[in-house]
Amino acid sequence: MIALVVLAGLAVLAAFAGLHWYAWRRLVRDTTAGPGPARRAGTVVFVAGPLLMFAALAAERTGAPFLLQRVLAWPGFMWMAVSLYLLLALLAGELVRPLVRRWGERGPASAEAGGVAEPPLTGAGETAESAPETRTGGATESAPATAAPAPTTALSPAPSLAPSVALSPAPSRRLFVSRVVGGTAAAVAAGTVGYGTYGVLRGPKVKRVTVPLARLPRAAHGFRITVVSDIHLGPILGRGFTRRVVDTVNSTQPDLIAVVGDLVDGTVEHLGPAAAPLAGLRARHGAYFVTGNHEYFSGAEQWVDHVRELGLHPLRNARTELPAFDLAGVDDVAGESEGKGPDFARALGDRDRSRASVLLAHQPVVIHDAVEHGVDLQLSGHTHGGQLWPGNFVADLANPTLAGLERYGDTQLYVTRGAGAWGPPVRVGAPSDITVVELASRQA
Repeated sequence: MIALVVLAGLAVLAAFAGLHWYAWRRLVRDTTAGPGPARRAGTVVFVAGPLLMFAALAAERTGAPFLLQRVLAWPGFMWMAVSLYLLLALLAGELVRPLVRRWGERGPASAEAGGVAEPPLTGAGETAESAPETRTGGATESAPATAAPAPTTALSPAPSLAPSVALSPAPSRRLFVSRVVGGTAAAVAAGTVGYGTYGVLRGPKVKRVTVPLARLPRAAHGFRITVVSDIHLGPILGRGFTRRVVDTVNSTQPDLIAVVGDLVDGTVEHLGPAAAPLAGLRARHGAYFVTGNHEYFSGAEQWVDHVRELGLHPLRNARTELPAFDLAGVDDVAGESEGKGPDFARALGDRDRSRASVLLAHQPVVIHDAVEHGVDLQLSGHTHGGQLWPGNFVADLANPTLAGLERYGDTQLYVTRGAGAWGPPVRVGAPSDITVVELASRQA
């Protein structure tokens, strides 16, 4: 088993190195005329980028000094996003490369040769002329050519000046095509990552969805639950980002706030100050919290205690009875490695099934357990909606629902894309959100 894991790891590293070599070849080697400062600088970038990326991942997972994590995080995690879109843009460039080459072939043929031919000298600049023919006894003979004196008033180009007017060599057509395709790919990648970063740092937008529940009483019609997940406080997203999230949540004037996991990527010691603004969350029925898988990478027990100090109510395989429905929460499945994990029997086993129920669970994969226990609505996060296209296709395969509202039997599942981002603070094709779930009574 260990051997298979090692072989799989080596295969992944080999593929990773091969893709970076391909990108270096197209962006650095093929766009430079030869060894020089430009090629050396490009090579340094393609060597340093992956090293910084692996260093940032290792520093986060091993709990390295927080200052070191912050130093490595921006360049390391950003390279993860930049290299992805450089590769995709270059692969797309392979499709248009023949078109660019064909377009380049319409230019002067001298572009391929790398120079321009010198035009012949004519007119007053001639230095010899043909002698007239003479006849001798029926035979035609040519008189020897004689040099004609150049008129004193004629201007003729000096042969010694010819090299000074020759055009400088032009780049080859191959180099021209590589620069056009490579430059376009780099611009597309930079623009994509830049816009995706702006989308995360400006903070999540509010999304609203109405969910009808058959057992919800008329009095609770219009009850608002603001769902926030996957904030991912860490070496990049800090206290300022938390403040934007809290302000956005409070602006929705919720009846209840549900924080459904992956709040942090780091310890309470490092990120306690970043999480402090969560104490400002305000809702009529309070704010509730369940663990996500990243809490178990960061000290779940300590974070549960800390969010309780901030005024949130942790639901650890537990349930609380609100006036209109039961609110339950389960630990994340990642807790099973620590002897924890979800316990549906404890959270839902003895409840009154004539009442409506809402379950908070970080990962959508537990939906089938929720169906078995008669849950009306499960609220989850975890998927990020894929975060970086085309990662949505992979995330969709790993989760029953990628994002949005779907029904499973008598249970509905809503999955938010999350408020923050893991790794690179970049989202492409999966904008961040904070969702207001408005419950609707079918009796209203």
